Amino acid sequence: MKNQQQRFDYVKIGIASPDRIRQWGERTLPNGSVVGEVTKPETINYRTLKPEMDGLFCERIFGPAKDWECHCGKYKRVRHRGIVCERCGVEVTESRVRRHRMGHIQLAAPVAHVWYLKGIPSYMAILLDMPLRDVEQIVYFNAYVVLDPGNTPEVAKTNEEIPSLSYKQLLNEDQWMDIEDQLYSEDSELIGVEVGIGAEAIERLLADLELESVAEQLREDILNSKGQKRAKLIKRLRVIDNFIATGSKPEWMILSMLPVIPPDLRPMVQLDGGRFATSDLNDLYRRVINRNNRLARLQEILAPEIIVRNEKRMLQEAVDALIDNGRRGRTVVGANNRPLKSLSDIIEGKQGRFRQNLLGKRVDYSGRSVIVVGPKLQIYQCGLPKEMAIELFQPFVIHRLIRQGLVNNIKAAKKLIQRNDPSVWDVLEEVIEGHPVLLNRAPTLHRLGIQAFEPMLVEGRAIQLHPLVCPAFNADFDGDQMAVHVPLSLESQAEARLLMLASNNVMSPATGRPIITPSQDMVLGCYYLTADNPWAQKGGDRFFASLEDAIRAYDQAQVDLHAYIWVRYDGEVESPEKDDEIVSEEKLEDGTVNRIYSYRRVRETSEGEQICQYIRTTPGRIIFNKTIHDSILTA
Repeated sequence: MKNQQQRFDYVKIGIASPDRIRQWGERTLPNGSVVGEVTKPETINYRTLKPEMDGLFCERIFGPAKDWECHCGKYKRVRHRGIVCERCGVEVTESRVRRHRMGHIQLAAPVAHVWYLKGIPSYMAILLDMPLRDVEQIVYFNAYVVLDPGNTPEVAKTNEEIPSLSYKQLLNEDQWMDIEDQLYSEDSELIGVEVGIGAEAIERLLADLELESVAEQLREDILNSKGQKRAKLIKRLRVIDNFIATGSKPEWMILSMLPVIPPDLRPMVQLDGGRFATSDLNDLYRRVINRNNRLARLQEILAPEIIVRNEKRMLQEAVDALIDNGRRGRTVVGANNRPLKSLSDIIEGKQGRFRQNLLGKRVDYSGRSVIVVGPKLQIYQCGLPKEMAIELFQPFVIHRLIRQGLVNNIKAAKKLIQRNDPSVWDVLEEVIEGHPVLLNRAPTLHRLGIQAFEPMLVEGRAIQLHPLVCPAFNADFDGDQMAVHVPLSLESQAEARLLMLASNNVMSPATGRPIITPSQDMVLGCYYLTADNPWAQKGGDRFFASLEDAIRAYDQAQVDLHAYIWVRYDGEVESPEKDDEIVSEEKLEDGTVNRIYSYRRVRETSEGEQICQYIRTTPGRIIFNKTIHDSILTA
């Protein structure tokens, strides 16, 4: 089998035509026979444990169950590749073709696609310009619909017994019986009256739509209408324009051909006790095939209309359950009253094919760990555990080890890394310098959910993060995890540095306000530094000649962080507290005056000039003030 590689620009999702569905699942064998239609509900033979022919696991349709081996065993080697067995009709090829080869079921009666019937909004109801309830009544055989009123409007004027019918008018059973009696009586004047029921009738109504002319008429009506009616017309026009733009036909929403997905996507596996576990889809497909075959038999023997109609309704419900179980009517359940997983359940939601397997797949050059505070980091830096960094940057490290002549080949470089040789860490430091990494926290609700940082090697197994960037990630340090990704190409590294670096993302793209705001441990630290403590503390009421002396005393554990001390400070003091009232005043022998306020002591000359000033504060507040002062000066 040739590997066909085809380049494409985009993937287009649309409604498949019956011919397209047939092409998916139909193949012509070298002997001229056409295979692809699944006609039997059987899966595997209970004695031979081989797939049944024309069943849901048929090897002729989907490919061999074992590599290079046909069903009957005539061909069993790779040298027979491409041969189609004359006895069983199975192509000798790899078994992995059973992951992509499809089949199809030819339905004995058309059925409506439940997504387009019961979706929100209902495209069938919008296109037909009918209430959803009416469309449902037609599809599920509860009401008839007039496909062609014929000459009933003219005849009704002269004959009161005959009602005047209109196109798309709904009729109940009794009304249709009366019209049918009139239609087939010997002296009938009615001509061209057509009434339908079920998905066949909806298919006819959809096929009668001339989209171009309807769209033209709608545009005229929109100009002459307003309010709710105008909104309804615009909604219908939008749907019709989409059908025209994609080249889809409205009648394709009615299925006459049902695709059967490849068997390896709905597997049947044997358990230890000899029992079998199977995908729910096989049960749902089996229901469809059984009802379809029964309907075909009833149509062959010309069974009464009421029985055929009931079987068509059951076929419609079986296809509904296969496509979207529980969307309409009673949910089909399996063992233990568990709802069976339909095609929609496999596709949609967090555990669905798109989010779980396509968008959520594992990628190389990525890691994941818990985040903790990195108090010594700059805002554009993150702490990357050494164990994680050596794994993420291993190819770069190996390349540099060989280039520096420390090892001769890749194998030797890997052994050096496994031994945790000290030279490896020096090389790793060189490699990560200037190489940004991307940090992402799920869920990524806006573009700031993934940002770039310069990695810094740290001990331990947790990623260190600057607390200022937490609001952008909506992260906290109570066990949150974040993913690390390494941009490989020079272009991606440049983009990470210029566009995604945390220090370049200060403003929220949604509001335009700063998103880098103090939070988490930063707020706690600021509060702790500046907090009051009424209890007696070590070093309380001591005097210091300068702010630096006070900090030095704290570093030497001579005073506690929250102890109230007196520090000489000759600068201007701004305080929200009103301390104009003097608590006490003392005149000294040299003529100077000591005035004591609530939070400061001032020594003045007899003329009122300030000599020195001591303020009452804590080492914590001094440290907080000094940090802000230094950061403003260095900014």
